[in-house]
Amino acid sequence: MKNNSLAVVILAAGSSSRMGGTGKKEFRSLGKGTVLSSSLKAFLNAAEQIHVSFMTTVICCIPGLEEQTRDILFSDPDLKEKKESLKINFIAGGKSRQESVYLALSFLNNRIPDDTIVHIHDGARPYLTPALIVRITDAAENHGAAVPGLVPVDTQKVVDKEGQIECHLKREELIAVQTPQAFEFGTILKCHDLAKDSGNVFTDDSEIWDAYPELTGSRKVRVVSGEAENIKITFPKDIPDAQDILQNKGEHMIRIGFGTDLHVLKEGRKFVVGGVEIPFEKGEDGHSDGDVLLHAISDALLGASGLGDIGSYFPPEDPEWKDADSKVLLKKIWNDVKANGWSLVNLDAVLELEKPKFLPYRMQVIKSIAQILEVKEEQVFVKAKTNEKQDAVGAGLAVKAYCTCLLEKNF
Repeated sequence: MKNNSLAVVILAAGSSSRMGGTGKKEFRSLGKGTVLSSSLKAFLNAAEQIHVSFMTTVICCIPGLEEQTRDILFSDPDLKEKKESLKINFIAGGKSRQESVYLALSFLNNRIPDDTIVHIHDGARPYLTPALIVRITDAAENHGAAVPGLVPVDTQKVVDKEGQIECHLKREELIAVQTPQAFEFGTILKCHDLAKDSGNVFTDDSEIWDAYPELTGSRKVRVVSGEAENIKITFPKDIPDAQDILQNKGEHMIRIGFGTDLHVLKEGRKFVVGGVEIPFEKGEDGHSDGDVLLHAISDALLGASGLGDIGSYFPPEDPEWKDADSKVLLKKIWNDVKANGWSLVNLDAVLELEKPKFLPYRMQVIKSIAQILEVKEEQVFVKAKTNEKQDAVGAGLAVKAYCTCLLEKNF
């Protein structure tokens, strides 16, 4: 991190009206504590992981319930002993989400530096992971604003007032945005200042950021890979679902991942496979160094862990990753996978290429991959096939790689 502080706004001022009279959702029991305390503990764990020693937290409460919220939060035994050391401020929220965020940011004004990254999170999302928080923090520090997102599972449509389809949207161009959303504090506060008097209703803070390019320097909000388990508890039925997630702790989970990649071969480029440069007259053409094998491995690991794909981690249009070393990219991905509790059982990869001969370099490539992933060499295997002079690979115009992996997690 660029500075030694992490500021967090947790929103818990809603009425929970869609819970059907079953009580305020953030106060519902979950694990050792509550939905709210589980949300906060993810940030505390992330702060330890990225070595942040100073943390400022604002919890927006229903007006008049500040003390009750404090008591319920610290009823969690994991937080009770930290009650005095944690810098947590309980303030009255507003009549809307937008107003509550503005009140919290205004409270932080003059209390934290303008370049602090502030996370804005729904108190009813208790299953975010430290790895997600780290990803969001890194992206916000580099781009000013960042949000987690997932590609929607269902096809999305725009409908008119009569309930008829008006527009067919492309699912691959859409993203379902989650929280926490992270921003450069001084800038998002100024944006909220203008939004407050604009008369417009904004559904989230990334929309407010984008509404004022004159304040943000026209910097776009960066999307990083969200997490499928980062659900927002909205209806009573969501509590059993959330409880099921928690009850899985103590159990064993395994997941299979699959990744593939293809790169055109071009003269004047290095031919890099598995982090090893192999002498050849051509090399992979790509935004990074083009290491087709490490890219396939990266996608397999991200798929098995549910953390996204390599394109969302390292967008090809981002100049930051121009000619990047794919070993560094894979290492960053693997650190996130490990931070989510996963370990590698094994991976098996296939390289498709007509030339050069791969066999003389196989053990060197296996060793390279094992070192990046910090596993034993016997957990990694790579083999090569020609394409019998068929298609672009067989014509010597491209190289392709496939990878399957098996990950395990003990809860």
